[in-house]
Amino acid sequence: MSVDSATIKRIAHLARIKLSEAEAAPLEAELNGLIGWIEQLGEVDTTGVEPMTAVIPLKLKWRDDVVTDGQDTGGDVRDKVLSNAPAAGYGFFAVPKVIE
Repeated sequence: MSVDSATIKRIAHLARIKLSEAEAAPLEAELNGLIGWIEQLGEVDTTGVEPMTAVIPLKLKWRDDVVTDGQDTGGDVRDKVLSNAPAAGYGFFAVPKVIE
């Protein structure tokens, strides 16, 4: 598979990138090099290799899924969190209006 200048222009259009002819030529060579490298990876024999999600074996630390309704041992968590807010109202963070 190879990429031509029309494909480069189409990709640039879809990505909403303005691209001149002089900028498209080096990208064509670079993308064709990347595709060639990916095709080389496809030629590697991977029979008997287990699929992996990470390079190193990872074990997740599990915890009990407990619903607390925002309460901790010392009372209402909402009030503690909102005490650090620059502005709060009606139990929520107050933020400046951004849309007029």
